Amino acid sequence: MSRSARWTLVALVIVAALVVAIWPRGGDDGETGDAYADRFSGDRPVPTATGDPVSSEARAAADLAECPDPSGAPAPAGSPLAGITLDCLADGTPVDVASALAGRPALLNIWAHWCAPCAEELPYLEQYAERAGEAITVLTVHTDPAEQAALERLTEYGVRLPGVQDAAGRIRAAVGAPPVMPVSVLIDADGSVAAILPQPFDSVDEIESVVNERLGTP
Repeated sequence: MSRSARWTLVALVIVAALVVAIWPRGGDDGETGDAYADRFSGDRPVPTATGDPVSSEARAAADLAECPDPSGAPAPAGSPLAGITLDCLADGTPVDVASALAGRPALLNIWAHWCAPCAEELPYLEQYAERAGEAITVLTVHTDPAEQAALERLTEYGVRLPGVQDAAGRIRAAVGAPPVMPVSVLIDADGSVAAILPQPFDSVDEIESVVNERLGTP
């Protein structure tokens, strides 16, 4: 074999090795490593079916608490939530979010039915809401088109917190929350954003400590 032929062969081997090295790898089902990790990390949504009509059976099985009614206090004009109306997960009725939260501190929890860390956190949030009572409003915000899947997950978790359906991510965009899940957003009684917390809580005591520090609410 001539010298030029040998160099040509070496070059072809190197190119083949580079192609193998950079070619995306996935699991047995063809899913890439990043997509597989994201499915469980809560960092990025996995593509899901568009929202379908929600059955009355799913709502009845979830038996969620009703969404908060407007307190009578005017919605703060400068609130980032002003003008956002979303459907209540409990019964599908529209909720003016800023008006419903006006006059009382609130914890908004942004989650999705496919998010594993959300599944671990939501029961702690319900326990915290029971402990805090009327001092603060705890409202879940489901950010995925599959509303019925959200109801089924909440039924599975045994979580009955009030919640709204926000398939378009309007609340996330309005408060400037990062594109991860779960995210808890603390809202002051005047409608301003007190804190954006892009990590799951691990206990009721942790939630209580953070809320008390940021909002002065027990």
